[in-house]
Amino acid sequence: LTVTTLLWIVTLVLYTNHKGRFDCQGGAYLHNYLVVLLVLLAVIILTLCAIVYISAQGTIMNPGPRRSMPALVYLRALLYFPEFIWACLGAVWVSDNSTGCKPAEVGAVIGAVVSSWIILLSMVVGVLVVFDPLGSQRPGVLPDAPLGMRDLESSESSQLFYTAHTVASRVWESRLRLLCCCLPQDDNHRAAFSSIAQLVSGFFLDTDLVPSDIAAGLALLHQEQDKMEHCRDPDEVLSHSPSSPIDLEVELEKAAHFMQFAAAAYGWPLYVYSNPLTGFCKLSGDCCRSRQAEYDLVGGDTLGCHFTSILQSTGLQYRDFIHISFHNQIYEIPFYVALDHKREAVLVAVRGTLSLKDVLTDLSAECENLSVEGVSGTCYAHKGICQAAHYIYKKLVNDGILSQAFNIAPEYKLVITGHSLGAGAASLLAVLLRSTHPTLECYAFSPPGGLMSKALADYSKQFVVSVVLGKDLVPRLSIPNMEDLKRRLLKMVSNCSKPKYKILMHGCWYELFGGTPDDFPTELENRREEVLSQPLLGEESLLVQRSNTYQSLSSDDSPSHPTHLPLYPPGRILHITEDGINNVSAHCFSQVRYRAEWSNETSFRNVLISPRMIADHMPDVVLHALRSLTREQPFALCPSSMSNSHLNVI
Repeated sequence: LTVTTLLWIVTLVLYTNHKGRFDCQGGAYLHNYLVVLLVLLAVIILTLCAIVYISAQGTIMNPGPRRSMPALVYLRALLYFPEFIWACLGAVWVSDNSTGCKPAEVGAVIGAVVSSWIILLSMVVGVLVVFDPLGSQRPGVLPDAPLGMRDLESSESSQLFYTAHTVASRVWESRLRLLCCCLPQDDNHRAAFSSIAQLVSGFFLDTDLVPSDIAAGLALLHQEQDKMEHCRDPDEVLSHSPSSPIDLEVELEKAAHFMQFAAAAYGWPLYVYSNPLTGFCKLSGDCCRSRQAEYDLVGGDTLGCHFTSILQSTGLQYRDFIHISFHNQIYEIPFYVALDHKREAVLVAVRGTLSLKDVLTDLSAECENLSVEGVSGTCYAHKGICQAAHYIYKKLVNDGILSQAFNIAPEYKLVITGHSLGAGAASLLAVLLRSTHPTLECYAFSPPGGLMSKALADYSKQFVVSVVLGKDLVPRLSIPNMEDLKRRLLKMVSNCSKPKYKILMHGCWYELFGGTPDDFPTELENRREEVLSQPLLGEESLLVQRSNTYQSLSSDDSPSHPTHLPLYPPGRILHITEDGINNVSAHCFSQVRYRAEWSNETSFRNVLISPRMIADHMPDVVLHALRSLTREQPFALCPSSMSNSHLNVI
């Protein structure tokens, strides 16, 4: 609505300024195009205003006042046809009938035509990505039907539900192919698309939430979590520490040291982002320099910018690097091997997510068996990250990279590190190499929560240290956690009696400026069923009858039956939290106190909604937090160039 209104205003201004100047050959066509475009946009704006007004009526679970929405949506859809036809005619008239016209008048019409096409194409892409072809309700089993008829209809419903799941998987696979059309369509990509489509379609199949419903539910859930956190006793400290405070300080020192290598693996993009004023200047001298002798060491980096940024970030010399690979495909991620003389370690650093191929590796979240000798219990792990770890393992062992490193420094120990996707791959790589390198250590920064089975997670505690900052989303991401989040979202929106627009408006204010969480009602007192003229999903809907998510809402807090194997973050978990920050704007103006303590996987079973759930995952933020705790960097810079005094609290 906002974009269309702006286009109408700009078109009106152009028409007013150039009215009467279309006296050239074909000028009448250009004049008529602007006039009809203004009328057409006015009708579209009125329709969108009606959609906005009607959609604000009622509550999320009471769509009765919004019963006229389908007719308005169909009306808006019909208006696409004259809009498309008029955009085509405008393009033809501008190209054929602009001879002899003044450049200003022609430019005005060209701007209007281009703007119309941009809006049309963006809407087409949005429909292809968001539209749910399975959203229509389907009749289910009638409760008063005879037993035999009910059995027959139940069998038909099961078949229909299976068909719906299959169709949904195909729809999501087509969307992935469309979004990733620039990638080669080989067997690995096709398998990844199919796996991700199965996962996503199964997750969203039994719900009928639109994006604004999800946004409102997240806003309610964030405020509910903050209210619970404020009610908690501030002096209550849960200690999960498996070692003494001295060991905690030692681990923090080592983590701060190895985090710079994990961050350096991202190459020049993160280096320039972290050093916006001097980054390009420091890299420009070496990026374009021809160094043929280094191409055997630095693979897939034509200009050498990645390698130069790694040298700048780590402080190592060229002779300290054994192998660097920037090769990047699905299930194949970049890494480098270097000699860390300060810690006397052969260091393997794995890069995190930085490309679309890495995203596909992240989303291949099915379980894959990972047999490890000497581990009791079932061993399985995240499929995409497990295959990435196997890829690096084969390169290190089969290509003799580790043998070459230990021939140079036989007294050094093996240390593996990485951030995000790199942390997950580093942890699984450490599991694979543990039998041949019993003294190895692994430092995983912000690792994925859904990474390995309980048996592997317990086994990895002997040699893996995971570092998590604040309310980072990624260490809390797993399929069971997302199922739990979906269930809690449904419960929040089903029990809130406020209109959606009020929830969203207050939620935006709360996210931007903080304050006291609004006391939205979380239960409908004296709830009358006849008031809810139509539930979020119809009671006779096939999806409701076969949905564990909706069936679990009838119980208090009992989770629905798990449909996926549980996965856990790796190793011992060192959790760094911030005190004294109530909102985003205060983060750059108030003192930040960091606290580091040992935690365990039970603290990461729920997704915490927060404005910093993404910012706390950024590698430069994690590095700054570790340096401030270890006093390597007494001041951390805010984006507004304001420096904060960080206090070391362990």
